[in-house]
Amino acid sequence: MAETTSRPAELAARLIDSGALGVDWRAAFEAVPRHRFIPDTVWTEDGERLVPVHRADDEAAWLELCYADDAVITQVDDGVPAEPGQVGHEITSSASRPDVVALMLSALEVEPGMSVLEIGTGTGWNAALLAERLGADQVTSVEVDPLVADHARRVLREAGYQVTVAAEDGALGYEPGAPFDRVIATVAVDRVPQVWAAQTRPGGRVLVPWTTDLHNGALVAFTVGREDAGAVMRGRIVGNVQFMRLRAQRGKRASLARDVRRTGQARRSVTDLHPSHALGEYDASLAAGLRVPHCKLIVSHDGDGGYTVWLVDPWSGSWASLEHEPGAESFPVQQSGARDLWAEVEAAYHWWDGLGRPSADRWGLTVAPEGQFVWLDVEEHPIDR
Repeated sequence: MAETTSRPAELAARLIDSGALGVDWRAAFEAVPRHRFIPDTVWTEDGERLVPVHRADDEAAWLELCYADDAVITQVDDGVPAEPGQVGHEITSSASRPDVVALMLSALEVEPGMSVLEIGTGTGWNAALLAERLGADQVTSVEVDPLVADHARRVLREAGYQVTVAAEDGALGYEPGAPFDRVIATVAVDRVPQVWAAQTRPGGRVLVPWTTDLHNGALVAFTVGREDAGAVMRGRIVGNVQFMRLRAQRGKRASLARDVRRTGQARRSVTDLHPSHALGEYDASLAAGLRVPHCKLIVSHDGDGGYTVWLVDPWSGSWASLEHEPGAESFPVQQSGARDLWAEVEAAYHWWDGLGRPSADRWGLTVAPEGQFVWLDVEEHPIDR
């Protein structure tokens, strides 16, 4: 096998040099080799296809993927690849980028002696890092996919970590181990399960990747409290991370081939709002996601520097496209269906602009027994989504 003994230390050093990892986590990252948790078959993207890389065929290539500064695709199509040769269409499980793992563990603000519930075990590497720092008896992990859970449980045991890995729906938390001091989700949610607050001690911290249909990339750090109605958690956006959705909240996938119809009958117009200003900049895209529900973003490139932005509502069949050519100052728009999706995005952009272009860290989220709401700057001013 290719040399691996120095890889964990090299990875830890890179993460510390980049500022992603604090020195308090260095020993754990050095002690827990990432490649021990990666399955022997992973996938890489080849256009719209996901092609397998087998450790047995090319161990060096497999090992490079294990220690690259990128996510590793570890399951496609819910474990049943759609095409012959184990070629897949949809990523359904992955090992997160090392810098994202480091960022989230730092943001969790965990200390020895604390108990942690992890939602989404995946490969088990994150659970092993927590176990190395806190002790395996302090870590509980929940994974909805039984095959993924079995793999993680086995490699954790082989690495010497007797972590509790439950093959259950993470949306329900894990009542047998509650209450926890910390909860960390490695899946994205739109509606944050209130049970995660109910299973956390008052004053505890819950770390959640929060998504909308249009924008995936907000990490919210909540603090849990108790009120007459029950557990409540309030938090703000503290980082930019992208995760696959909790399976119970997957919603619908958008497909240009399936969802873009009646192109000849589309309503045509022109806009001078640059698509990258409305959808390519993090803060503006976050705001658009708050105001434009049931809208998926797809970008297709033409190879000459131009691209087309597609907005697709797979629920209603509405869609919009905006064509961008290098140097252009106005952009052709087509819209079809009951909704004018680009007009909705333009309105959301101007709404955000009218608020003073708030940055992501000014947005907050409250999750209570009666529901969830978004606020800007202070909780007393909720935003109507």
